[in-house]
Amino acid sequence: MMEDSRIIELYWQRSEQAISETEQKYGKYCNSISYRILKNREDAKECVNDTWLCAWKHMPPQRPALFSAFLAKITRNLSLNRYEKENAAKRGGGEVALVLDELEECVPAYAGVEDSVDLKQLTALLNDFLGTLNEENRKLFVLRYWYLYPVKELAARAGMGQSKVKMRLMRMRDELREILEREGYRVQ
Repeated sequence: MMEDSRIIELYWQRSEQAISETEQKYGKYCNSISYRILKNREDAKECVNDTWLCAWKHMPPQRPALFSAFLAKITRNLSLNRYEKENAAKRGGGEVALVLDELEECVPAYAGVEDSVDLKQLTALLNDFLGTLNEENRKLFVLRYWYLYPVKELAARAGMGQSKVKMRLMRMRDELREILEREGYRVQ
């Protein structure tokens, strides 16, 4: 498979080969992210195709340092937006709603553009928090709250019971809430 730097260079050259190389290398990865959110293969495929279009539109001028993370972020955001739009009227149920409910208790809500400066500080605090976690807990946290893995699947991957995973996640959320409150963030 082609190296990421070469694929990015194809985007900069406006070569359509960039999209086929991206699909070949990252198609399964992006599809798994989108499907985990949407639980619908056709919708996930559409979001992934939209990911390639967004990548095309953003390169140039952007030159991503970590291409896989760049694509994952686009895929995740597109999938969450689609999920939000499709489920606006019928709240409840589903892993996305459950994960967002869990995080609501420890992450401050933002009103809009005026809070964008604080968002950088919040991002730094979250990264610092993740850096304090041991590798196993960091994986659990990221898989749950970034990739939206169900607790059952996390438990199977970690080789522990679901109640133990739920307890660890709750403790990590409590710890994050304490850190944010210490830094002056108002959490719910």
